[in-house]
Amino acid sequence: MTSVLETSRPDPIWPEAQQIEALLFELNRETFALNAKVVQEILDVMPETRVPGSPSFVNSVINFRGKVIPLADIRIAFGMEPRESSIDSRFIVIEVDVSGEATLVGVKADKVHEVTALSRTDSEPTPSVGMRWRQDYIHCLVKRGSEFIIIPNLQAIFAHEERLSGNGISD
Repeated sequence: MTSVLETSRPDPIWPEAQQIEALLFELNRETFALNAKVVQEILDVMPETRVPGSPSFVNSVINFRGKVIPLADIRIAFGMEPRESSIDSRFIVIEVDVSGEATLVGVKADKVHEVTALSRTDSEPTPSVGMRWRQDYIHCLVKRGSEFIIIPNLQAIFAHEERLSGNGISD
């Protein structure tokens, strides 16, 4: 398997760095990571307002410091079952590029773990077989001990959902 380090395309996760600081969080007992640079804040679960006619993946909004932002449940994009919030659930507010525009989005998480360093040399591209999720929705997998951490490709996830809804995500 070729490592991400050996690919020739520009790498948005590790543009020039050999390691990143990443926020680890959990969805359905799977560990995911987001580059800590895009994380604006981690919030306790708060009231959300459903938006009629919106895609199931981004079907509500929250009030973040007086600003209405979309709330995404990326577990739905990955084909996981929706889940009720628990005492450990959090909303991770991130800034993501949607249609060339920096957009604040809340991402639901079952649990937030910690910020940790992930090494580019421990990363692997997504296998072309054996994955239950869309390959383009995963930027790479990072081996840590005996488990893998999934780094989602948020631009691909949001771009696909924007095409499906026809009206985009806005802040």
